[in-house]
Amino acid sequence: MQPDTASDASRRLRSIWISDVHLGTAGCRAEHLLDFLRGHESEYLYLVGDIVDGWQLRKSWYWKQSHNDVVQKLLRKARKGCQVIYIPGNHDEAARQYCGLNFGGVAIRHEAEHFTADGKRLLVLHGDEFDGVIQYAKWLAYVGDNLYTLILQLNRGFNWVRHRLGLPYWSLSQYLKHKVKNAVNFISQFETILAGEARRRGFDGVVCGHIHKPEVRMIDGILYGNSGDWVESLSALVEHTDGRLEVLHWTALTAGASIEEAPEPIPSEESTCAS
Repeated sequence: MQPDTASDASRRLRSIWISDVHLGTAGCRAEHLLDFLRGHESEYLYLVGDIVDGWQLRKSWYWKQSHNDVVQKLLRKARKGCQVIYIPGNHDEAARQYCGLNFGGVAIRHEAEHFTADGKRLLVLHGDEFDGVIQYAKWLAYVGDNLYTLILQLNRGFNWVRHRLGLPYWSLSQYLKHKVKNAVNFISQFETILAGEARRRGFDGVVCGHIHKPEVRMIDGILYGNSGDWVESLSALVEHTDGRLEVLHWTALTAGASIEEAPEPIPSEESTCAS
């Protein structure tokens, strides 16, 4: 489905940051991401981690044609001259062994440095390095991942019903996450830590993914940007030609249009994704 807002669909941007796509999972909204990629061109395209979900694929194989289409679209952008930089995250950490190499025009890097059109120097990284659960209690991350899978499956059924009623997409999982006090505190601390790391290293700002919460704001004089995800928020971070950063939401761009998907049964051992 192509966006029904042609003026937005023809946008030319300077940079796009996309993260937490989680290809290889039932929760991935690949069709929506394809719409976004078809409608937006840029000089730079940063893939800020968790593009493919290796955690899920190690357990069971899930790969729709739309997931393959996303990969092909990204490679096509690189062939056409867009500078594509892929920064692996914790769910696609196997790709980190290839950091420093280029494949199909895509540069694989542990992190990147980006200069905006108005001269800001930004640190770009996934952000899992600053998540204590991932670093020191990975087993707990796997447990949370399974619980997250259940919520996402419920979310798919919930939105299938909403679609039938003519209502737009709404993320139950994102709503619950931001209502839980501990999750809110973790997100706030994560953002502050990332901004502090950028300051410590002499950057003007930082762009990351990992926590599935799209954001652009100043934190103690440091520009903080998070590119969101394509499981819950369906969002990307973009840079306009004047250097201004903005979060774009697919649901807003399409004015509530959605792709109908029937709910799938909840698998017994399927892990979809988690921050």
